[in-house]
Amino acid sequence: MIVANLIAKKRDGHAMTEPEIQFLIAGYCQGTVADYQMSAFAMAVCLRGMNDQECAWLTRSMFESGQQLSRTVSDEMPRVDKHSSGGLGDKVSLILAPWLACCGVHVPMISGRGLGLTGGTLDKLESIPGFQVDLNDAQSDQVLTIAGATIIAANETVAPADRRLYALRDVTATVESIGLITASILSKKLAANLDALVMDVKYGDAAFMKTFQDARELASRLCSVGAAAGLPTKAVLSDMNQPLGQAVGNAIEVNESAQLMRGEGFHGSGFNAPALDRLYRLTRYLAATSLLQVGVETNRSQAEARLDAHLASGEVMERFCMMVDAQGGQAKFPLSVAPALTLTAKQHGSVQSINCAAIGQAIIGLGGGRRQVGDAIDHSVGITMHVGIGDQVHPGDPTLTLHAPVALHSEYASQLQQAVRLCDQPIETPPLFQDLESTTVPS
Repeated sequence: MIVANLIAKKRDGHAMTEPEIQFLIAGYCQGTVADYQMSAFAMAVCLRGMNDQECAWLTRSMFESGQQLSRTVSDEMPRVDKHSSGGLGDKVSLILAPWLACCGVHVPMISGRGLGLTGGTLDKLESIPGFQVDLNDAQSDQVLTIAGATIIAANETVAPADRRLYALRDVTATVESIGLITASILSKKLAANLDALVMDVKYGDAAFMKTFQDARELASRLCSVGAAAGLPTKAVLSDMNQPLGQAVGNAIEVNESAQLMRGEGFHGSGFNAPALDRLYRLTRYLAATSLLQVGVETNRSQAEARLDAHLASGEVMERFCMMVDAQGGQAKFPLSVAPALTLTAKQHGSVQSINCAAIGQAIIGLGGGRRQVGDAIDHSVGITMHVGIGDQVHPGDPTLTLHAPVALHSEYASQLQQAVRLCDQPIETPPLFQDLESTTVPS
C-alpha cells in the first residue's frame, strides 16, 4: 500500500478498509509513516469523517499498537473510569478519581494533555510540585494499591499510536473530529482493562463539540464502539457555554478542586457558591453513574448519598493527597498563582454570554496552554470567573480576575474586558447535564 494513496482516498470521502487502517497505524508506530503524512490523514478524517465501522477499526488498531494493563492489583475489585471530551475549566477528573476510590473501586485513569483551548488533566496535575504522570506499569499499580486511584499519562506500552497522534492533533487543527476523538479515548480506556466507563460529552462555546447535535453523535459513537469492544460505556451530555466552576488554568484549577474536595461551603447536598455547586453536581452524577454501572450501588439516590458522606467526612481530600504523595507530589494547597488583576462590570445587566474563546486564547497567550508540541507550560497563569450566565451584575461588581505577570496585566485586561456580555433582559440558566438515554434538545 502507498500512504499517499490512502490519504487521498479518505480526502475524497471514501471509506477505508480494516487492512488500510491497520497499515497506517502500524506504519506510524514503526516510523514508515511520517508525522506530516499522519497529519494529512488526520485532516482528511476531520473533514470527511468516519463511519462506525472505520471508527471501530481505528480504535482497535490504536489499542493493539500497545499492551493492556494488568488487573493483578485490582483482583475482583471493579475498575472504572470517566473521560471528558474536553471543556474550558473542566477539572472533574481531579475530583472524581479520589471520590470513587473512597467507594471501594479502583480508578486507573489514563489522561491527556491540553488540546486546543482546553487544558489537560495532566497539565493541571503537573502544577503540583514533584507530581509524576509518567509512571511505568509497576509504579502505577503501586499507586493504585495505596490510593485506589492513579492519574497518569499513556506510557510507551499504552496505545502508543494515540500518544503520538494526540500531540499532532493539538497543533494541526484536527481536534474536532468525532472519529479521531472516539478512537483516541477508547483505545486508552481499553488498554486500562476497565469494567465500565462513563463519558462526559460536552457541547457549547467552551467545548470541542459546539452543538448539542454533534455532542449527541459523539456520545452515541462512544457508547456503540465501546460496547462492541466489550467495554460498557454510559454517556452524559453537559453544557459548556461557560467555564465549569470558577477557575480556568492549571494551578488555579487544582486549587478549586481542592476547595471542593475539602468541602468548603458544603451543606450536605450542595455548595453555597453557585459555580462550585455546578462542578459538584456534575461530578457527583458522573461518579454515581460509575457506581451503578458496576453494581456497587443499585439506585442513584443511594449512590449519591454515599458519595456525599465521603465528601462531608473529608475522606475525598485525604484520598487525593494519598494519590499525590504516591505519585511524588507535594500535597500542599493552595498552589501559588500569578499576581491578580480583577475586572469589573461597567453597567447593570444580566450575563447573557461569556466569550469562552477569548478566555481560552488569553490563557494560551499567557503560556498556560500550547501553541506547538513541546511548548513549556506556565502553570501559574489563569482566570477566575466571578459571574455565570443568568447572573445579575451592577457597576463595580467583579466579573473576572486575571492571574498573570504584572507586565501583561494591561494588555490582557483590554482583551478580556468584553468577555462577559450583558443584556437588559433576564436570562434563563441552561440545564447543566442530561443522560444520553433521555436526551432532549435544549431550547
